[in-house]
Amino acid sequence: RHFWGWLNAVFNKVDYERIEAVGPDRAASEWLLRCGALVRYRGYQKWQQDYNGLPTGPLGKYKIEAINATESCIMYRGFDYLDGLEHVTEIKLQKCIYIQDECLQRLSETKNLQKSLLQLWIISCGNVTDKGIIALHRLTNLEYLYLSDLPGIREKEMTVRVLQQALPNLELELDLE
Repeated sequence: RHFWGWLNAVFNKVDYERIEAVGPDRAASEWLLRCGALVRYRGYQKWQQDYNGLPTGPLGKYKIEAINATESCIMYRGFDYLDGLEHVTEIKLQKCIYIQDECLQRLSETKNLQKSLLQLWIISCGNVTDKGIIALHRLTNLEYLYLSDLPGIREKEMTVRVLQQALPNLELELDLE
């Protein structure tokens, strides 16, 4: 288990030279796919899941619109890859063992995501607590938030109230015990 944690940390190490060389969307795609996540590009229906099948073509042609990180090993360490993404409208974090409050805080502080992110699903991420969910209030354009199977949420009513006050247009769907 320790070995896998080390390997996942290696997968999440940010290569700033790579971001500079190929652009933020390509570099983020490589990171996400390396960690087992899927990406969908703007103007395409198909999810990209094969690292070796990443589309080629002019740099900047493929813009990430959606991220499905179900059962992926993405972790805080790699979140700098998200900084340059300008077109991400939806993110699904499901069964992500390395996702914790700091990740959600970092997500909500990412300027481009504050503008573009419309839909977010957080499902079965055992290290997420009320603190992480409350941090999402900075995602001012968020229209839909789905929260399910999050045992770390202890103050459900208070957390919901804080989010609804900060984001009055947010449709919040809860499946929490």
